[in-house]
Amino acid sequence: MKVGILTGGGDCPGLNAVIRGAVRVIGNAGGEVIGLQRGWRGAIDGIGTPLTLENTADILWKGGTILGSSRTNPYKNPDDVKKLLASYERLGLDALIAIGGDDTLGVANKLYNDHKLNTIGCPKTIDNDLSCTDVTFGFDTSINICMESIDRLRTTAESHQRIIVVETMGRHAGWIACEAGMAGSADYILVPEIKVDIEAMCNVLKKRREAGKMWGIVVASEGAVIAPEEGYVTSNAKVDDFGHVSLGGVGELVASIIEKRTGIETRHVILGHLQRGGTPSAYDRVLGTRLGVGAGRLVIAKKFGRMVALQGTSIVDVALQDAVGKLKTLDPAFYQDAAEFFTV
Repeated sequence: MKVGILTGGGDCPGLNAVIRGAVRVIGNAGGEVIGLQRGWRGAIDGIGTPLTLENTADILWKGGTILGSSRTNPYKNPDDVKKLLASYERLGLDALIAIGGDDTLGVANKLYNDHKLNTIGCPKTIDNDLSCTDVTFGFDTSINICMESIDRLRTTAESHQRIIVVETMGRHAGWIACEAGMAGSADYILVPEIKVDIEAMCNVLKKRREAGKMWGIVVASEGAVIAPEEGYVTSNAKVDDFGHVSLGGVGELVASIIEKRTGIETRHVILGHLQRGGTPSAYDRVLGTRLGVGAGRLVIAKKFGRMVALQGTSIVDVALQDAVGKLKTLDPAFYQDAAEFFTV
């Protein structure tokens, strides 16, 4: 069996663990793996490189992806789908493992449904917003990076008696902001799923200062909506192949509002791509490895149109169409637990 594998969308720690796990299973079974370069772009152009047990043996600890990535959407141009199918045949592939988030796996699902392409999905996103899996790899590393950043910012906020607003990633789901904020003992957390109450936030910050706490940390997800009539905050309104507007700037907006309403000096920090970078945590190395092994086993079993997932402590497989049908947004119970600390 000859299998293609690609990584699409934003990079994150743990991708190489998945690649290594899938190559190991397929290689042990006597199969061959071709790594397609730069996500769906490589699948369209048929640009790939052999992946062997030897050249993937020492990639577990590396961040990012050895295959490169892109936000290419084959369905944006009908000719690209034709090119992709032709490349699949030319390379002699029997199956294709797509590692990515909702957009990348959405393409894999369409190719399976529209053209009976033998696709397998593996869930990747630091946003932790894919359905049918309890956790996506990359998320654990990301929230730990955010937590460490908050810890560092707390010392300078305390030294200068300022409030610092920390902007995290999270377009539609507030998992990163909520869990990193809880871990970093933030004074207030803003997420896309909960209506932002500016008045309540400013009151908490003012009352805490009156009570003697002269500094504060606010964590805001990039997708938090401050003014419903204006929608998401974006610095340039740039749109990618999947129609997503580039977000960014909510931290600066919230900081200006806090300073204006409270009179307290306030700064903002956008963590941005720091959240994606670096070596994966132990948890993400293990989860990525298990998901890669699971994906390889699905290929061997010829169970296509499926996605590997973590449910409880078990690696299972679910229908791709179920996984990409609806985003997994922040569980309100998590925010309610965090909100217990939004008081003086």
